[in-house]
Amino acid sequence: MEEAASKEIVPNLASSVNQSAAAVGHPPVPTAGGLTPTSCPNCGNGHTTDPAKPPSYVYALGKIAPRFPSPSLEKELAQVIKRDEGTKGLTDPQVLHKTLSLRQNRYLVRNLCWVMSIEGLDTYILVPRDPADYDLLVETLRSTPQPGDLDLVIGVKGPIAPPQLCNGLMVPIVVFDHLYSFDRDAFIKAVPKPEGLTGEEFTAAVEQLFDRIMQMADNAGATDEDRALTYLTLRYDRFHKAVAEAFGRNESFTGVDVRPSSLSGTRKVLDVILSFTNRTTDVVSKQFVRVDVTEEFPYLVTKLSPYYDR
Repeated sequence: MEEAASKEIVPNLASSVNQSAAAVGHPPVPTAGGLTPTSCPNCGNGHTTDPAKPPSYVYALGKIAPRFPSPSLEKELAQVIKRDEGTKGLTDPQVLHKTLSLRQNRYLVRNLCWVMSIEGLDTYILVPRDPADYDLLVETLRSTPQPGDLDLVIGVKGPIAPPQLCNGLMVPIVVFDHLYSFDRDAFIKAVPKPEGLTGEEFTAAVEQLFDRIMQMADNAGATDEDRALTYLTLRYDRFHKAVAEAFGRNESFTGVDVRPSSLSGTRKVLDVILSFTNRTTDVVSKQFVRVDVTEEFPYLVTKLSPYYDR
């Protein structure tokens, strides 16, 4: 993946760019660098013109920030902010959100590059499918950014962006169908706690699993394995309960593995296997769940149950 020096929003406003919840899509109007739906034929609807090349779906967790595709747009935003007399007392993130929220400044929103970074690395340039949802992209700019702010993007990956699109940044374009944001700590607190565990014990278990899955090497949410793991971590609370219950049995969480399921036929079904090792006897126990990742939106095939090696 090739990186380039695309500039962050106004140096003193760089920290203001984060994200939010949305369901977005396919713009008939040009975006930064002149990108239109027709210039990304393989990322518009999940179907390619070549049947030998199946669509590449993305289910990625990271942080989103707008970038300037050109110096002229950077200067234009600075001039718009200067003309606004209602920014006194506001923080830089609040000023950016206020400015881009105004209807008369919607042209700025359309022409910005919206970049998703994963583990600090620029990974995707995002394009909404529905132009009406540029409003929702603006709402992804948090007025008070926090280190735990995260965004989930679900969409279809297209080709590498041309250098003129986003000031030289050459990463894959993703046309996304769903985007929502949350805070890590709020998510952990929202996972239902099973009976028999204290809140502190369960929170520690959820934190360990969440961080381990998110920090797995090369988890850009583009492979079937990554999509399955991210889906389970965010959508299946029993995944977290299994780890917490293992700690209660004096077992360590020692591994997570993803394999093609024996049930796979015309569909892509994966077995996601959690491994636990007893701290006293070293006996290993495993549990697994099946996930279908054939299309853009993964879903659960079977619930978590014991797994036995063959």
